[in-house]
Amino acid sequence: MKTLIDLLIPSRCAACGARGTPCCARCVETWGAPREVVRGPTAGLVRVFTLARYRGVGRRLLIAYKERGRRDLAPSLGRVLAEALAELPLPGLARAVASGERSAGAAAVPGERSVPGRPAARPVAGGQPSPKPICLVPAPSRPSAARVRGGPHIERLANAAASVLAARGIEAVVAPALELAGSARDAVGLGREQRMANLAGRLRFRAAGRPPPGTSIVILDDVITTGATAAACTRALAAEGFTVSAVLTLLAAG
Repeated sequence: MKTLIDLLIPSRCAACGARGTPCCARCVETWGAPREVVRGPTAGLVRVFTLARYRGVGRRLLIAYKERGRRDLAPSLGRVLAEALAELPLPGLARAVASGERSAGAAAVPGERSVPGRPAARPVAGGQPSPKPICLVPAPSRPSAARVRGGPHIERLANAAASVLAARGIEAVVAPALELAGSARDAVGLGREQRMANLAGRLRFRAAGRPPPGTSIVILDDVITTGATAAACTRALAAEGFTVSAVLTLLAAG
């Protein structure tokens, strides 16, 4: 049925309108390698990485996915997040990926961006410890916003990214360990202090989504603005005894 619908009404790129896929090959190039950004609330607390600035193609893709019903973008956005996760400085991960590439006859190039189709990571040789599984914790949305978007939109991306990582031989799980109370305001237009006040007492740990032990925890979000949400998520997990290895977002505002 989906194939027939695609033939009758071909997908169009959500950014430029080109026919063929939800995100065309040209527009997908807007996502770069993960680069570290620093915001006041996260400084000295957790490292934050992002893939592009909140403008142009990246902004159009995110708004289409998040606000205009283009849930067909989830696989594409999940893939670029997975590629970035494979490059983050997480315990043992870089060694595992490099080992997998060398054993398949491909030279590991420092800083080279991951692309779909690379060989899966293999166990590290020489008796070195295996990498920790990655645990993806989605930043939560307000319940009312999630209903409008057809469910938690970051959790959907986390599941897509975990599937791509698993296909590459990198163990990953998704733990929806955080929730945001319905009394929280929409953060659009709020400054740093206002965002922090908005989250205080409203961002809570969900025992049902507890991260498994022995994993490298990465918080996923769509945009980092002031850093208030990333810091609040990190502290909420820390209060339950969990250490966050990194925060990864698609875009950085400001």
